[in-house]
Amino acid sequence: MHIAPCDKLPIASGTLGSMRSTVTFRALIASLASLASLVVSCSSSSNPAASADSGIASDVASDVANDGGADTLDPPKTVTPGSSIYEHAGPAPVGHTTFSLTDAARSRTLRVEVWYPADESARAAATTGTALEDLEPAGANHDALKKLVDAAPATCTRKRVGSAADAKPAGSAPFPVVVFSHCHDCMRFSAAAIAERLASHGFAVIAADHTGNTLYDRLAGKELPLDATTLGLRVADVRFVLDSVLDGSSTAPTAIPATLKGRFDAAKVGMMGHSFGSVTTGAVLAKDARFKAGFAIAAPFDFLGDTKLTDIKVPTFFLVAQEDNSISEIGNNLIRNDFKTISAPDFLVEIVDAGHWSFSDICGLDTAFMPGCGRAQRQTDSAYDLNYLDNEGARGVASSYAAAFFLGELMGDAAGLTFAKTAHPEGIAVLGKK
Repeated sequence: MHIAPCDKLPIASGTLGSMRSTVTFRALIASLASLASLVVSCSSSSNPAASADSGIASDVASDVANDGGADTLDPPKTVTPGSSIYEHAGPAPVGHTTFSLTDAARSRTLRVEVWYPADESARAAATTGTALEDLEPAGANHDALKKLVDAAPATCTRKRVGSAADAKPAGSAPFPVVVFSHCHDCMRFSAAAIAERLASHGFAVIAADHTGNTLYDRLAGKELPLDATTLGLRVADVRFVLDSVLDGSSTAPTAIPATLKGRFDAAKVGMMGHSFGSVTTGAVLAKDARFKAGFAIAAPFDFLGDTKLTDIKVPTFFLVAQEDNSISEIGNNLIRNDFKTISAPDFLVEIVDAGHWSFSDICGLDTAFMPGCGRAQRQTDSAYDLNYLDNEGARGVASSYAAAFFLGELMGDAAGLTFAKTAHPEGIAVLGKK
């Protein structure tokens, strides 16, 4: 582990071991608090959140001016999409399909979701969309999810997704691929909004439930621990799913819809993950040369397992939630250090007033996914509270950067890379600096 710019500070040898024994992402990062005294002097110099243009200083000043301290807050910031193509859905309606794949070698079955550009005939169905719970087949998981969706705050949780079930795919050419890894105890569709944006711009987005590490496993009291062993399972899941969908032969897994077999471009593959999925993304990029770009949301790469930043040779985009009190400012500084350390071209954008699940469709769905929904204590200044950035806007910002980045890195869109290097919108997005 490195903590920039103080990466030569001594760290007790038992620290990493104790962190890896924890069972929740919040607890894992919280155990980093023992290092706080070592990094506090680094924060002001390495943290864009401390700068006046981040918006935090003005928010705090507003609280003080109102003389209500943490009790009188500005309303949530909202996001108005700009005119760039990346800030809006692309030309294709979006389809999605669900199937299961079994890795016989590991005796492991994974439920998989694929979002893809659909034929124009699916536009009306995609516009109507699909209830979030209906992304699960009928059964216990569907019923458990519906109960949570019905009780979830509408201002945070996305209750309908904008894609059509089992729609006819567009055209006949293979799609560039982005594989998504979900957060700890989440689900394969926890970033459906980002997946839809990518699919509308021509990508197939493939996500598996990491069996044993989903919301349903936690509800059943059977969740896997958040440790290096589970990370290894997740990395193997990602590689197995990619192997399966890229197999266009007649012996390819029969679960994959026939209309999608042979429709995935093996030369244009990216990886994206949120939270524990971000950690998974780093491990995959370090181990599998098929992945040409990575998009990491709200977690550092190299504090679990044996991932080495020097092994990551492909362009990477880091999205930071400035008010991420799930991984804390220490966790955010680790992300900033990853950005500074990776030698391949990389990008870092920080989002003002965003929490850990602000970018996720399931923000607020469950008590574990509340950071990013509603009101909370500022983690950049614990003397004050904030109203988180509105969730639809936060998902839109993440979707815009993901579309621009992957179009740039996998499809050669120079304008996309230019977008990824600039603040959209200004006052909400803050660019990281090497």
